Amino acid sequence: MKKKIAILGSTGSIGSTTLKIILNNKNFFQVDLLSTNKNINRLKKQVRIFKVKNVIIHNIKKFNQNKLYFKQKKIKIFQNVKDFKKNYKGKLDYVMSSIIGLNGLEPTLDMIQITKRIGIANKESIICGWNLIKKNLKKYNTEFIPIDSEHFSIFELIKNEKPASIKKIYITASGGPFLKISKSKLAKFNPQNAIKHPTWKMGKKISVDSSTLINKVYELIEAKKIFDLSYDKFEIIIQPTSYVHAIVEFKNGICKILSHPTSMRIPIYNSLLFTNKISDVYESFDINKINNLNFQKIDKFKFPVNKLLNRLSSFDSLHETILVSANDTLVDLFLKKKIKFFDIYEILEKVLSLKQYKKFKFLKPQNLDQIVKLSENVRLKTISLSVQSTI
Repeated sequence: MKKKIAILGSTGSIGSTTLKIILNNKNFFQVDLLSTNKNINRLKKQVRIFKVKNVIIHNIKKFNQNKLYFKQKKIKIFQNVKDFKKNYKGKLDYVMSSIIGLNGLEPTLDMIQITKRIGIANKESIICGWNLIKKNLKKYNTEFIPIDSEHFSIFELIKNEKPASIKKIYITASGGPFLKISKSKLAKFNPQNAIKHPTWKMGKKISVDSSTLINKVYELIEAKKIFDLSYDKFEIIIQPTSYVHAIVEFKNGICKILSHPTSMRIPIYNSLLFTNKISDVYESFDINKINNLNFQKIDKFKFPVNKLLNRLSSFDSLHETILVSANDTLVDLFLKKKIKFFDIYEILEKVLSLKQYKKFKFLKPQNLDQIVKLSENVRLKTISLSVQSTI
């Protein structure tokens, strides 16, 4: 029997890659649901290829514009996961959750209720709402697989290992497009420079996060939550080719390294591995990259965002929502050329230091509403501080 699949954010990079793998293995998978925000043309093409009978269009304007088209094609159209969930009978076998930003948290929480396995490729959802996700995973007996290459690698490396046996986990960073550029020159760089990632093909926002290294701060927070380990168990190191994704050092002296090409196909493929019969999609082993790993410590002078690690709470708190919301807003302002590159660091520090937000470091997220309201407040405050900083 074919495995029933749903993909949230099917028109994005992760969603499209997932569908390419499924396309090569049509005999094993049946796509029951696809979702997008605005990319309707790509969604329509995906629906035709995979003969999908359910779609979600989150954008209200696009939903209303295309409602008639899908109904004429006898395809059920929904505006959100809650509506789909009410109409879907049975249980999905697998959900890929790849809607970017905090907008992905609510759909993820809803989808956990109707699937046997979920792959989450959304940093913000895990960072801001992990305790809510974990609660739903347990309640609905849903298997979770992290899709980010670093977390998937750690997940694989510590399988069947006791947490007490782990000495250190190293999360690798490419160093982004500015690794070999001096800090004095960085101040002049614009969004076009920041989005040219040397090893990964990514969207603009995550490419900027890579250039500041805040994406690695995010990944460290995710790892701490997912694997339930203290922050002192983790360290970020530079590995320019992005060929090594994680290293785990054990107390017995053994060190495990997980390496694979710079392609999200590897973690996605393995998360879909319900059977060994599905065809391979990965690239061949590259011995030249293994021979030139060139591990480096982070230059904290060039990447001051690494100082944020000292601010992190030792338990799940709303402080993470403040960090994510402020950074997302600042990256958006930078991409629109309203602030400069180093303003991202400086204004982020100001937001996190505000007296009105200090209490949230000691408050655990209780529900989705609480996270959303705080996020909206932080975004408005960040914009206000950004305007003041550029006057």
